[in-house]
Amino acid sequence: LKIPVGKITLTGDLFIPLRARAIIIFSHGSGSSRLSKRNQMVAKYLHEKNFGTLLFDLLTEEEDKHYHNRFDIDLLTKRLAGATEWLEELPAAKNCRIGYFGASTGAASAIKAASVLPNIGAVVSRGGRPDMAMEDLHLVEAPVLLIVGSLDYDVLQLNKEAYMQLECPKKFEVIEGATHL
Repeated sequence: LKIPVGKITLTGDLFIPLRARAIIIFSHGSGSSRLSKRNQMVAKYLHEKNFGTLLFDLLTEEEDKHYHNRFDIDLLTKRLAGATEWLEELPAAKNCRIGYFGASTGAASAIKAASVLPNIGAVVSRGGRPDMAMEDLHLVEAPVLLIVGSLDYDVLQLNKEAYMQLECPKKFEVIEGATHL
């Protein structure tokens, strides 16, 4: 489907099971897309549990050619917030809560968006970079789950620092033996 956000249109895949009470919006990391096998695997699992999912590309094809855009957290946050507002207006999503699943740099945009959008039910970060949203962590009210692999040494340390800054309900999970992916 096509998602209008400001002056551009983003491409996405939306799936809402009949009994869904929540929709999870994916905010993927740099170099990933809605077609990521990893994200599709997580989305399929969520569908089996009656969660809806929105996987979309935060950048247009042209924008993605410019490497620095993949790390422009403010731009990615605006895109995520715009897609969230678009989804909230869809009749099919009317009775659903909205949560974020962020990976890598996408976790920073998910946290920043959650810090300004009042209706986000939860944020899950997998191997995320919440440190890239450090100045906004104290503004997040939605519950946050940080998941990091024990062998992802640098990201693990960055997540520990970010966790200390969160003032919302929060949980930190370390997956023993896991790397970044």
